[in-house]
Amino acid sequence: MKNTSLDAIRIFLAVAEMKSFTAAAIRIGVTPAAVSKAVKLLEAQHGVILLTRNTRRVTLTETGSALYADLLAATCQIDDAFSSLARFRDRPAGTLRLTVPRALGALVLKTLAPQFRRAHPDVALDISLDDGEVDLLERGYDAGIRLGQSVAQGMVAVRLTPELRWSVVGAPAYFADAGRPRIPEDLVRHATIRYRFHTSTMLARWQFTRDGGAFHVETGHTLVVNDTGLIADFARSGMGLAYLPDIEISHDLANGQLERVLAPFVPNTSGLYLYFAAKAQGQPKLRAFIDMATALRDAVP
Repeated sequence: MKNTSLDAIRIFLAVAEMKSFTAAAIRIGVTPAAVSKAVKLLEAQHGVILLTRNTRRVTLTETGSALYADLLAATCQIDDAFSSLARFRDRPAGTLRLTVPRALGALVLKTLAPQFRRAHPDVALDISLDDGEVDLLERGYDAGIRLGQSVAQGMVAVRLTPELRWSVVGAPAYFADAGRPRIPEDLVRHATIRYRFHTSTMLARWQFTRDGGAFHVETGHTLVVNDTGLIADFARSGMGLAYLPDIEISHDLANGQLERVLAPFVPNTSGLYLYFAAKAQGQPKLRAFIDMATALRDAVP
């Protein structure tokens, strides 16, 4: 295929419409010499004569007339395509792709997603549940939701929740059989249900504090799962102790299906953040999502 530039096509169309090299040059904003050169190059590239010219006027050849008709329709489609971009520039539209943690992210989006869709019906939400670390740019996501400590460096982060409280929990039936740990070190003698990260395949550490210092205990474990919702299910069934955020198990704690142990030793962690690349926040669809997320956050007492 001959390499014909869009500029050369527009010059040819202008000459064909104006029947004048000079008038075409004025319309486009170039010199008549540049117009003449572009037309000659176009003819040379394709081995045809498109225009005949004399001192008084420029006329299309039969070949030129056929090309003009075809190109005019094609350039109208191109113009329409670029004009349609205005809907992405001027108002939220398109598809907003998000990566969120399975349980924690779902809790946030249960309120946020329905309200956002009602307010912005031209934006489709494409939500991927994933507890692991995700490269937004590599995977084609517009934004993600993660715990603050999991947000990659260089990303813009907007806080969605306060600090999260975590607990070591178990079912009453488990404690009836195995007793209760009194200090974190006792966990090595208990059945525990551990979380494994998707990407790194590392086990999540059970973090504790004592006398102002942080430490972790490498617990013995009988179950390893890469989904926190399933970990909570196993803990409710009495299969072992779990280390989970209270926001995810609040109903279980309230109704007594799960009970806390070691509460004085378990620290809070950073809350959930919406994060994205700096250059992405100029997109109306993402800007609208950020604004609604922060508005709902600030409305919570």
